[in-house]
Amino acid sequence: MTYLESVILGLVQGLAEFLPISSSGHLALLQQFFGIEEDKVLVFAVLLHVGTLISVFIVYWRDIWELIIELGLTIRDLCTGRGLRLQERPVRKLGVMIIVGTIPTGIMGICFNDFFNSLYNSVIPIGVGLIITGFMLVIAERIGHANRGIEQMNYRNALFIGFVQGIAITPGISRSGSTLFGSLLCNLDRRFAVKFVFLLSIPSILGSAVMEAPEAFASGVDMAQMGPILVGMAVAAVSGLVAIKTMIKIVSNKKLSYFSYYVWVLGAAVVLYGIFA
Repeated sequence: MTYLESVILGLVQGLAEFLPISSSGHLALLQQFFGIEEDKVLVFAVLLHVGTLISVFIVYWRDIWELIIELGLTIRDLCTGRGLRLQERPVRKLGVMIIVGTIPTGIMGICFNDFFNSLYNSVIPIGVGLIITGFMLVIAERIGHANRGIEQMNYRNALFIGFVQGIAITPGISRSGSTLFGSLLCNLDRRFAVKFVFLLSIPSILGSAVMEAPEAFASGVDMAQMGPILVGMAVAAVSGLVAIKTMIKIVSNKKLSYFSYYVWVLGAAVVLYGIFA
């Protein structure tokens, strides 16, 4: 893998992880285009996840720090018999909703991992996933007009959003797009929906990195590739930062559907390529 390839892959990972266009689908297509064998870039894939995580921590560090502090207070309250007190503690409730939303994603990822991986054997499922993403974005744009915040959010909402995020393990279906679709379908306020989606991405991205890490590092690390790998990781972090800030504005200004045209065109082209190539 060259420096140019690592920069392109890092750029696409950072942008597509948080813009609703599917990072998994784009990376799979680029790897085929560059002729990069997946087993040769496992460590790179893991560190790209780390790069995107860094961007989430930079944008939402205050919220993350509050969640960490609240975790300690929650443990104290549980040990002293005061209970969860979710309605009194919005930050605590946010943390619980993130945990609840992570459960269905984790179950789906573990139980259906082989199935999801098998979909990468052809580009057609990637194209179909991109087309589905486009429809989700259009629907989300049309229904997202409510103003429910963390105070009105419930366990059913968190489980549903987590389930939709689990579906996004399918190549071509955007994780950020699907979870925004789920959040807006639950009538969450747009600004809160964006924050919840990106905070919910932390355990999801971290879980993906942890699951891939043993196989990646067991295959060994080519030290000659560490330069491109670290550059790609840095590019993913910077581009992820730009993508998150862009998404906050896009969702607030109701411009999500613009991305649907892009993924529809790309998805249709990929499907046609898979059929006739």
